[in-house]
Amino acid sequence: MKASLQLKIGQQLTMTPQLQQAIRLLQLSSLDLQQEIQQNLYDNPLLELAEESENTPDSQETATPKEAVETATQDLNGEDWENKIPQDLPVDANWDDIYQPTSSSKAPSNEPHDFESVHHVTESLQEHLLWQLNLTPLSATDNLIGENIIDAIDKRGMLVVPVEEIWASLDDEIELDEVVAVLHRIQQFDPPGVGAASLAESLLIQLNQFSSATDYLAEAKQLVENHLDLVGQRDFRRLEKLTGYEEANIIAAIQLIQTLSPYPGDSISSDDVEYVVPDVSVSKVNDHWQVSLNQDITPRLSINQQYAQMIRRADSSEDNTFLKNHLQEAKWFLRSIESRNDTLLRVSSCIIELQQAFLAQGPEAMRPMVLADIAERLELHESTISRVTTQKYMDTPQGVFELKYFFSSHVNTSSGGECSSTAIRAILKKMINAEDPVKPLSDNKLTNLFEEMGIQVARRTVAKYREGMGIPSSSERKRYKPHV
Repeated sequence: MKASLQLKIGQQLTMTPQLQQAIRLLQLSSLDLQQEIQQNLYDNPLLELAEESENTPDSQETATPKEAVETATQDLNGEDWENKIPQDLPVDANWDDIYQPTSSSKAPSNEPHDFESVHHVTESLQEHLLWQLNLTPLSATDNLIGENIIDAIDKRGMLVVPVEEIWASLDDEIELDEVVAVLHRIQQFDPPGVGAASLAESLLIQLNQFSSATDYLAEAKQLVENHLDLVGQRDFRRLEKLTGYEEANIIAAIQLIQTLSPYPGDSISSDDVEYVVPDVSVSKVNDHWQVSLNQDITPRLSINQQYAQMIRRADSSEDNTFLKNHLQEAKWFLRSIESRNDTLLRVSSCIIELQQAFLAQGPEAMRPMVLADIAERLELHESTISRVTTQKYMDTPQGVFELKYFFSSHVNTSSGGECSSTAIRAILKKMINAEDPVKPLSDNKLTNLFEEMGIQVARRTVAKYREGMGIPSSSERKRYKPHV
């Protein structure tokens, strides 16, 4: 092989850091965007909150990121910037192989402090049990046993390690009976039912804490201890034969069991509650649906005019170069936010234009729609539509929905039209809610009802939708009439 040099001419797409930033901001959720804004406020001295700039005489409040950029550069247009900032950022491209979706994170809040919640310490189930153990008068050995038992309790409140294994991990001088005795003591802790090795044991622990005068307590204990599977199946006839109880007593005992907690640890959780904040809202104005951005979730930013005016010196000092670079970054960041908001508003408006029947009639009127429908109307790439509809929420008269909720496949109808799979799920749920609990509708019967409505859907599809909504089969939904 002989080494040689060859000259080739070709085209290659190059992503600038500014374009990468615009695309990354486009796919961020509202909470992630707030965190990104806070980080930029910390890193860039040229950026500031518009609320903070109101008290500064040399600064101006800016309503939008676009106006912030124009205000910052109104007297600096003659500067020879290294990179010109376009009015519209071309964020439409398939960048999924470069950026992966990010998980939601908590963002700072501007609401007044709730001092009760600030001083409240959220503790885990183990910490809650250890606190009770320390308040219980036990010997040092029993306290050590109790700590090992609590370590073997998961966040649901269930004992996941057998007592024999816990005993084997302790000193040889400790007897198994001592471990069992301490376990019984912990099982009396709060929350009721904690430390049980099975669901039946947890329910029995909770029932044992009821007053002996509680109605149907004996029947409930009998059902939990010996016939819990039949209780779950609600097979009243077999329960009558096996227990000798009347059906009315069985139903009353089951109602008592339903007041118990299957997993006691769920009542004590260290996970903070996260709330969905809609990015856009829909309202009807003059018989027309209008979409508006939620301005409250994005802090109002502006460029510090005092620092921006200092760049007029046009020298090459280190300080001036520092300010010039950060001003350029601030302008790009504000333009990226403006581009994100504009794309989100365009996509949301297009979705509402196609789903007006949903806003008036609910999920049953949802029309089939895929990403390509929106992409074709807006002349954008499907990956851009996918990115901008992920982790973005819309407040509608029907409730708050993720933008992806409005996209669904279709099923043919007998009239030659199409029906959305979302609408089919809504109709299916309505049918089941209206059924006779004594004679619930089978999947075949539901399929026939859809055919009567002109919707061609297979029985296995009905079963798949039903299971996806967490609705049990007809045999599990069946309720028996009490004997009169």
